[in-house]
Amino acid sequence: MNPILVVDDAAVIRSYYRQILSGAGYQVAEADNGIDALETALAQPCSLCIVDVNMPRLDGFAFLEALRREPVAQPPALVITTDSGAVTAARCRLSGASAYLPKPVRPETLLHHVALLTGGRA
Repeated sequence: MNPILVVDDAAVIRSYYRQILSGAGYQVAEADNGIDALETALAQPCSLCIVDVNMPRLDGFAFLEALRREPVAQPPALVITTDSGAVTAARCRLSGASAYLPKPVRPETLLHHVALLTGGRA
């Protein structure tokens, strides 16, 4: 399985997700902004993108929109953000996200959604 790309500008959040995912047997790649995430996703196929919305240089929505325009295999995307509500949910869908979760996310919730989106065990 290709790695899961975790995109968040907060190192502590990336580390938290890495610990959960690695502990469950997933490989993890990381990026701290949308531009680096796009470069990583284009250079190396990923099984899933876990994306924050509010990031410097290129936010999560713009990253997903840019990735969806590229002629590459399109991984599912899980947006996890502190922003909540109908407007954020609609923006997630419009930008190409497969699912959306509000922060904070419990480990079992994260792993459940990862399994659903990657076709693994839930």
